[in-house]
This record gives sequence, structure tokens and C-alpha cells, in this order.
Amino acid sequence: MDKTSVITTRLNAETVAEVDRIAAAQGRSRAGFAAEAIQRTVEAEAEFMVFVQEGIDSADRGELTGQYQVFANLKERRQQRYGL
Repeated sequence: MDKTSVITTRLNAETVAEVDRIAAAQGRSRAGFAAEAIQRTVEAEAEFMVFVQEGIDSADRGELTGQYQVFANLKERRQQRYGL
């Protein structure tokens, strides 16, 4: 079994009430709901940090696209998608 740790945080009454309502509707405990919410957030933030680092690395290698080329690409996509 994985070792677990306890995290304590403060939430306003409205947020706690909403957590309790959702957790109860899903048949879960407040702690289980909070643990899953934190896990999902950690995964999303870690993925975003990798994405940002990939962009930084690409820029460091000189792999950049100028502003006008980005706008031209967006305009072309919009025309293809919407016929504008």
C-alpha cells in the first residue's frame, strides 16, 4: 500500500458545503473527494508545466513563429472551418 500524508487547508463555509453536497451525491467521503480533486489538479499542472517547458526549449533552439505568421495561420484555419 502506498504511504499517504495528511494535508490540512482552510475553506470557506460555502465551498465546504458544496464539497459535501457533491461528495454525498457521488457516495464518497469529503476526504476522498478532496484527494481526487488534488490529484487531478496536480496531474493537470504537471502536464501544463511540461508543455510550457517544451515551448521554452523550442524557443531556445530558435524554433519561433512570428506574430504575422501566427495570424495568417489562424486566418487560414478560420477560413477552412467557417468559410469566412
